[in-house]
Amino acid sequence: MAATSESTIVDGGAGADERWTAPAESPVTVVAHDLRMRYQVLRTDRERRKGWAGKVARKQKVSVSALRGVSLTVRSGEFVGVIGRNGSGKSTLLRTLAGLETPSSGSVLTSARPVLLGVSAALIPDLTGAQNVKLGALAMGLTPNRADEVFESVVELSALGDSIDLPMKTYSSGMAARLKFAISLASDPSILMIDEALSTGDATFAERSTRAMDSLLENAGTVFLVNHAAQTIENMCSRAVWMERGQVVLDGDAVDVARKYRWFAHNLAQGNEEKAAVLLRDAMEEGEPQRGAAQLAKPAVLDVERSVDRGEQAPEFEPDPFTRVYDREFSPPKKSFPGMSSSDEEA
Repeated sequence: MAATSESTIVDGGAGADERWTAPAESPVTVVAHDLRMRYQVLRTDRERRKGWAGKVARKQKVSVSALRGVSLTVRSGEFVGVIGRNGSGKSTLLRTLAGLETPSSGSVLTSARPVLLGVSAALIPDLTGAQNVKLGALAMGLTPNRADEVFESVVELSALGDSIDLPMKTYSSGMAARLKFAISLASDPSILMIDEALSTGDATFAERSTRAMDSLLENAGTVFLVNHAAQTIENMCSRAVWMERGQVVLDGDAVDVARKYRWFAHNLAQGNEEKAAVLLRDAMEEGEPQRGAAQLAKPAVLDVERSVDRGEQAPEFEPDPFTRVYDREFSPPKKSFPGMSSSDEEA
């Protein structure tokens, strides 16, 4: 079987003409400066110990970092895709930007209240889709008359057909996500954040949702899209942010970033961990100038760990084999990847 080449993986198919092109200059709508998010949770040791003291010792408080100094500046008319592996901090970043999570440190400034898909629309499973359209529109601040005016356009965008008159509890997760997306656009948000919702639905919904977001962007809106499919980000977005372990790896043109991420993910999926580690290290080095330029000011000397009383500080929990890529000045992992010597510099 022939080996898969990088060009085979990164070459995108059709869809280049569908990709949104951001304006050259436009006002700033979202600014994030040195965002850090740290959770302290209990970890259970599965090793059995005898006696009461052993049971108590099985519980250990550990500290998990979800965001590690993320800085972004986004302008109106930009369609920003956020990609990365599971646990890389994509959804946490969106929730923090939307104001639903308070960061451990850092700042978020927005020109308008962001709408995070699936959160702003308060839907009730026992009500029909049609009833939830009106309820969701009212919950997002529309007047009753305006809610009636946008009803038909929301139903059309959701592509639910006659199912709009069925209770929402009978909907599949994809149908519910499509309805929430359609309701979110009803308020004509200036800043829309979408977490994986566009991966559901058929070609009809995909085409309608793309047109709806293009219309939003043409009216000087800003869209964030989290999606595991790098091809979707490449085809739809004007800009992509690759996240890994709570940090920004690359931030730039959607095609360039998505293809580099896809080649990294392909090697990781094929078990080529040493190659993937080197690709990630190289991408981190390439993105270093951009990360520095994104900082509004020099980060505070006091890190999140130092803001917590030393007596209450929990040990850092690092289950990810790629953690060493970010330590030791981007040197390739050593212990995490068996068989890789410290002198290995090649893929």
